[in-house]
Amino acid sequence: MPESSPSPVATTAETASATGGAPAASTAPDSYYRHLGGNRYESTIHAQGAWNPHEQHMAPVTGILVHALEQFEPRSDMRLARFNFDILGLIPGGEFTIETTLLRPGRTIELLQAELVAGGRTAVRATAWRLQKNDTSSVEAYEDEPLPGVDEAEPWDGMSVWPGGFIKTITGRAASGHRPGRGRAWLHSGHTMLDGGEHASPLVRLLGLADSANGVSARLRPEPGGWMFPNLDLSIHLYRDPVGEWLGLDTTVTLAGDGVGLTSSVLHDAQGPFGRSEQILTVRPIPHAQ
Repeated sequence: MPESSPSPVATTAETASATGGAPAASTAPDSYYRHLGGNRYESTIHAQGAWNPHEQHMAPVTGILVHALEQFEPRSDMRLARFNFDILGLIPGGEFTIETTLLRPGRTIELLQAELVAGGRTAVRATAWRLQKNDTSSVEAYEDEPLPGVDEAEPWDGMSVWPGGFIKTITGRAASGHRPGRGRAWLHSGHTMLDGGEHASPLVRLLGLADSANGVSARLRPEPGGWMFPNLDLSIHLYRDPVGEWLGLDTTVTLAGDGVGLTSSVLHDAQGPFGRSEQILTVRPIPHAQ
């Protein structure tokens, strides 16, 4: 996420600031967020980011925003097919609201928007196209090559090089050919998106892991004196609805010579490929600690 000064936020975030980091894990349920009623939420330690201890990781933020978009004036004859998330600055931990609106109504095509607002500032803006469903089974076709299945992949703890509460919630398995810059891995989280047993669909569960692509096959290690490469956005295109609880990422990472990079992934579930994601990166030296 882009660097910025953290905005003032309430409750959990104030505790984090006072202790120099995130809230104590003992106060957090096994969920990424608490639902405080209406459109109000609070992040737990499990949503903590990798670049700064007082920010949220974009992966669970993606999940909670997808949940809000999915629940907004749902229509059984349509489905969400494209999401674009713009990260407008550091995403503070603690309390926030999600403001959801219909930007473009339509009989067969709609455009929705959801904004995560913390400390009086919009931190993430998401838009989503919702499309009419039709029976196209007679012309159904796919070209993306499927990953080897979860059962064929080996246990992998490569995400552990990253700090933060979110990373600790992830179980990984690496498929053959996995390497820096060319990731082939499966990810799973046993944590719920919301506390209290509030239901989350496979769409929410799997897209809530999709931002991890930028760390799964990183060409550079997050270490002192090295390079940082946070993504400024996340764009997801779905050609079918996902199923299950494991997300497969077939990822390539490109780094240009002028400070810009791109992480691209084909997204998989237990049935095979279901969509693609793209993340534009800003590549720069890790600042020296003051």
